[in-house]
Amino acid sequence: MTINNSKVLVTGAAGFIGSHLVETLLNKGASVKAFVHYNSRNDIGNLNYLEEHQLKNIEIIFGDIQDSRVIRSSVKSCDYVFHLAALIGIPYSYIAPNSYVNTNIIGTLNILDAVRDKNVKKVVHTSTSECYGTALYEPIDESHPLQGQSPYSATKIGADKIAESYYRSFDVPVATIRPFNTYGPRQSDRAVIPTIIKQLLLNYDKVSLGSLLPFRDLTYVKDTAEGFIKIAENENTIGQTINIGNGKTISIGELAKKIITMMDKDVQIQSESKRNRPEKSEVMKLICNNTKAKNLVGWVPTISLNEGLKNTIQFFKSNVNLFKDDRYTV
Repeated sequence: MTINNSKVLVTGAAGFIGSHLVETLLNKGASVKAFVHYNSRNDIGNLNYLEEHQLKNIEIIFGDIQDSRVIRSSVKSCDYVFHLAALIGIPYSYIAPNSYVNTNIIGTLNILDAVRDKNVKKVVHTSTSECYGTALYEPIDESHPLQGQSPYSATKIGADKIAESYYRSFDVPVATIRPFNTYGPRQSDRAVIPTIIKQLLLNYDKVSLGSLLPFRDLTYVKDTAEGFIKIAENENTIGQTINIGNGKTISIGELAKKIITMMDKDVQIQSESKRNRPEKSEVMKLICNNTKAKNLVGWVPTISLNEGLKNTIQFFKSNVNLFKDDRYTV
């Protein structure tokens, strides 16, 4: 199976990872339908960063992942479906858990139902390393128990299990990609790396974060996009869940120090209680076992943390206007 000359649907295409995936797919010769959450402004989000000639080659579909009818119409004639549409902010999931159930679980169900009677070669469903919760052993492989430590992660576990059930019950050709923490240009400032860069670019006298103790395994977004495509193209991934991550970890506190040094700033780091997750909800350590990705699909990360951070810092330096105010983004 190959992406070149195929027709693909990407849900969540206007998002951070989604827009990079669309860009990578176009560069590989795919014909792309980009499913974008409907809004009255015709705002295509991060797709605005694509080149004009690329945008002309995308079919943009405005809709809602919760609407089964528009999903069925969007899937029609597609060879591949990349399902990324989701509510992803963990702090907001404490406020609006019902919305996460409706978007993440029902939305995934709609995708799987839509492809049951279509000639789709592969659905790549997007999971998250948050499904593992705090590591019970490390590095974390795909057999690690799933732990719903936030409403967000619980709904993603639910979506993953719906995907598994449709493979087992109806032979839907679905593979689940489970990325560890992805970062890079275009990420919103609700994520930790843009949050740090924002405060430094706006010349705050300190960097305010939540807990500095958790450890994260960080993957540059271009590497993550390549993981999606390698999983889609490989015939042996149907019914499989595959981790995508570097296999290295760094604490939030050390990450902040690294970015401060790279940006040549001299500020203190402050942990604010309002930014902390509830104690039993915080995931303390994530580190990926990516052996399956290497052996099954030949995916390996190619971009180091230093190089990825350099690219990310440069992007936000060139787009400081993205930081509209100094409020904490939930």
